[in-house]
Amino acid sequence: MAVMYSAPDAAPLNNVTLKAEVPSDLAGKRLDQIAAQLFPDFSRSRLQQWIRQGELTVNGSQRRPRDLLSAGDQLAVSAQLMAVDSWQSQDMALDILFEDEQLLVLNKAAATVVHPAAGHQAGTLLNGLLHHCPSLATVPRAGIVHRLDKDTTGLMVVAKTLSSHTALVRQLQQRTVSREYQAVVVGVMTGGGTVDVPLGRHPVQRKKRAVVANGQEAVSHYRVQKRFRAHSHIWVKLQTGRTHQIRVHMAHIRHPLVGDPLYGGRLRIPAGISPALKESLRSFSRQALHAARLVLAHPLTGAKLSFESELPADMRTLLAEIGADAEEAEQS
Repeated sequence: MAVMYSAPDAAPLNNVTLKAEVPSDLAGKRLDQIAAQLFPDFSRSRLQQWIRQGELTVNGSQRRPRDLLSAGDQLAVSAQLMAVDSWQSQDMALDILFEDEQLLVLNKAAATVVHPAAGHQAGTLLNGLLHHCPSLATVPRAGIVHRLDKDTTGLMVVAKTLSSHTALVRQLQQRTVSREYQAVVVGVMTGGGTVDVPLGRHPVQRKKRAVVANGQEAVSHYRVQKRFRAHSHIWVKLQTGRTHQIRVHMAHIRHPLVGDPLYGGRLRIPAGISPALKESLRSFSRQALHAARLVLAHPLTGAKLSFESELPADMRTLLAEIGADAEEAEQS
């Protein structure tokens, strides 16, 4: 059962005090490289910033990131975690499934933009997260380590500390986070499979992604949950996590997501379907995609965390209408 959280009182920004001695096996390396090894809870870019600002010193003196160090040199950090951007907090209801001091996992609703951008400076998930947990202002992107499209629903993990942010980003880069989606696609799939084609910017339409020869590696594994007369209910497991990956991959194999405004093409109304299903397809105005399962390692303890989210009401209704239409066809 999801818990609806109210925002806590504002929390002060954190002070960071760290000390470490350069071991012999790191002698002769750059300061920023050594700092990354000795202070792994913080990103390389943040450590470099502290070095340049004199907040990370060597033997009490300011040095350059590229300076080479010797065994026994003393590193010290005395810094304050300042807000990384000027986003505003906003009181919003958040459907939080799990939360502790390190992270939270929430269920994102449809029509919710994850991150502020042109035309969406307020009302985004990030604005709500800052109100719920003000200390997220000191974490890159308010702790958001992966995104869902505006009209995709389901599970997201948010890092609440810098160390958790670093650990979760590392898990995503190493592909040890398992993310599975449920989708309703056009057409009857004969079986499961893998789509392994690179994705990049669309050559003409800037808002779209496309299959391009020199794009980023993108791999999606799919399996069929149930087949109907003209649609399929499927599960998709991401091996990579590119923008719009599932939407582009399914359209590429000629099974676009029902309701997808960017990649679905013209609305397809199969011949002979029931009036109820016809109306349901016409009124379904978002891509039928839901992040249903999420498995990761806790960034502090390493314990396996597994979460599931049931299909939202609009997708359940859509599948019910598709199923009822199939039963009518069998009985006629």
